[in-house]
Order: sequence, then structure tokens, then C-alpha cells
Amino acid sequence: MPFQKVQPEKLSAAVVRQIEKLILRGILRPGERLPSERELAERLGVSRPSLRDALADLQERGLLASRAGAGVFVADVLGSAFSPALIQLFASDDEAVFDYLSFRRDMEGLAAERAAKFGSNADLEVIQAIFDKMEQAGDPSISDEAAELDAQFHSAILEASHNVVLLHMMRSMFDLLRRGVFYNRRIMFGQHTSYDALLGQHRAINAALQQRDPQAARQSVEAHLDYVKQALEEQIRAIRNAEIAAQRLEHERNR
Repeated sequence: MPFQKVQPEKLSAAVVRQIEKLILRGILRPGERLPSERELAERLGVSRPSLRDALADLQERGLLASRAGAGVFVADVLGSAFSPALIQLFASDDEAVFDYLSFRRDMEGLAAERAAKFGSNADLEVIQAIFDKMEQAGDPSISDEAAELDAQFHSAILEASHNVVLLHMMRSMFDLLRRGVFYNRRIMFGQHTSYDALLGQHRAINAALQQRDPQAARQSVEAHLDYVKQALEEQIRAIRNAEIAAQRLEHERNR
């Protein structure tokens, strides 16, 4: 018979599995600091030696990272899908920008549809709370806080979709966006976009989610990213026109 004696599980293994799940589900985020050893051991109900064994295992596998004098942090596991060379190519190619937006449109539309269907009441409360902060923060072209809240709003929708593969894949996309790989968000918000239009689009997304309307949620996200795409096209065209005008001016002055 294919049965074996059940072996008691080490406490450290149980701790490892719990922290793994928190990272996988996106609850513990890259760069987030874990509580102190004493506090974490108390929360988990394990001895400090058992906790140390678990943390060492997770660090060895690259899920956690220790910083001298600062503590233990969730490792930066995002963005690893792309090599530095490919990221540099993304940053220098206009086609990559629009491919990125098309990808976001498809994936975030799907995420919004899933969030309306499968998101818990708590998920929707988080999205509502972030939107309320967005309304208070003002124009993202002049406010770093408002620009960051925009990213948090979209991330909260991904979390509410309850698909861990989609969540981590898109978090890596947002990480590249925050680093200005695809386009400068502050410039995009400031040129060829209307703060009122952007806020209205986010309001429509939030309303569809709160009403648990999957089709409206998806359509609202798609309309928002279509607007962003158009704004970027206009920005790129304006930059090129300005360069041509500068060349004409220089030529005229030197005639």
C-alpha cells in the first residue's frame, strides 16, 4: 500500500509556508520590512530559533533579504522577467510604449472584470479608499502623491482580481512604469491630458466595481487606457514637431 508514516512538521517549515503564501498573494510587497524578530515570533507563536531558521531558508531562496542594521525585507522580485538590455530597448522605442499600453489595456480590463466578479467587500473598500484619496490629492502633474495614488488604484484592482500570476506580472509592469522605462508619468499627466478627464475616468472605473458590473468595469478601464494612449501619441507628435520647428528656426537664422 502507498502509505507512509506521517512525520511531524517543523515549526520553521510552517512559518516558511505562511510567509511564502503572503508573498505569493501579494499581501507582503517587494521592499516591505518585516516586523522585528521578537514581534514576528510573538505574532506567529513560535520560538525565535524556529523563526530564524525560517527566515534563513527564505533568504537563501531569494524571497527575503537582510539589511545590516535595518532588518529583514521582502526581496525585490519584480522586473526579473526582463533583462537590463531589453529594458533599455523598451525605454528607447516608441512602439514598445504603445505595445505596453495595449498589453495593459487587455490585462487590466480582464483584472477589472474579475475584480467586479470575485473581489471581496474588503477589496472594494480598499479601492474606494484609494479613490477617495485620489480626489483629495489633486492634479498628478504637480503632486507626487497623486501620481503614486494613481498607480495604487490600478494595483488595488489587480489585487482584487485574485489571480496571483496576473498580479505579479502586472506589478512588474508598474515597477518599470514607476522607473520611467515606458514614459515619464509626470510629463504625460501635465501635457495633453486633463486632470478632470482622468479623475472622471477613475470615478467611472470605481463606480462600476462598486456596483459589481464586470462589463462596465472592463469597458471603463479600456476607455481610460485608450485616453492615455491618445495623450501619449499627442505628446510624442508635439515633441517631434518642436524638434522640426527648432531645426527650421536654426536654419533660418543661419541663412
